[in-house]
Amino acid sequence: MYILAFESSCDETACAVVEMSEDTRQIKSNIIASQVDIHALYGGVVPEIASRAHIEAISKITYEALEVAGVTLDDIGAIAVTQGPGLIGALLVGVSFAKALAFARGIPLVPVDHIKGHVAANYLCHKELKPPFLALVMSGGHTSFFDVKSYTDFEEIASTQDDAAGECFDKIGRVMGLPYPGGSAMDKLSHKGNPQAIPFPSPAISKDTLNFSFSGLKTAVINYLNTKKQKGEEICREDVCASATHAIVEAVKQKVEMALKKTGYNTIVLAGGVSANSHIRAGIDEVCQKHGASFFAPDLSLCGDNGAMIGAQGYYEFLDGKRADETLNAFPS
Repeated sequence: MYILAFESSCDETACAVVEMSEDTRQIKSNIIASQVDIHALYGGVVPEIASRAHIEAISKITYEALEVAGVTLDDIGAIAVTQGPGLIGALLVGVSFAKALAFARGIPLVPVDHIKGHVAANYLCHKELKPPFLALVMSGGHTSFFDVKSYTDFEEIASTQDDAAGECFDKIGRVMGLPYPGGSAMDKLSHKGNPQAIPFPSPAISKDTLNFSFSGLKTAVINYLNTKKQKGEEICREDVCASATHAIVEAVKQKVEMALKKTGYNTIVLAGGVSANSHIRAGIDEVCQKHGASFFAPDLSLCGDNGAMIGAQGYYEFLDGKRADETLNAFPS
């Protein structure tokens, strides 16, 4: 069946058509209207601006997604839309548009959890992947471990206690004057720096829990940068990026190893915007090779917010009988 899917939880307006069946997981179109250039002026996402940009883009990209996929609304078996979490104004644009379209055309409407959507991006890249497995979702707003018991049954078993990994990367990048979003720029600079140059604190807060805490690392890096500036000392941005990234990667490796032992799973799935980070991918792959576990991560094009991942998860929610009516609302958290 064909799923028309919408994603508007933050600063990407996305619409996709995916073809899903027991044997098929195929992206027919995946259109994204990015707002990066707009929010780069402010060093971060401005919610009101994001909402208005979604309104301007969503109708246009819907027509484009259908055209690129070579289908019409008559071919669509279900409409999937991100219900949350995310920015409430941004979410409401996608929910309202999808809801109106679904009920105007008599097409089943399926609400999708944004986090589950990120995990589902892996189904589109790895046809052999199926639950149960351990998932680590890392993005600008989330850093959590999930016990994925089935395509629709997720149990959060650990999370960050404050900032998310992506937020940590982006805020450090902004203080250093790197292009927005800072995480991508930090990844590139880290390859040129010395990861042992600066002893930053670990986000792995305790040996007895799988939880993270990134606020201490973020504060330590920002304090280091401010102290250097006040003293008029030169800052090696490559070493700062490499050292901060090293602290995060080592913490992730430690927690992944603990999580594999605790859950007994031999498969781990990485998802979310931060899953594009080359150092984190390499670190988790190293742990998995050490323990003989399988490691899956989405293609780089599907790491960020997109409609295809919502369509993939929407298919499994549809099979599970999940439907929404005209009272569907957005939930920011």
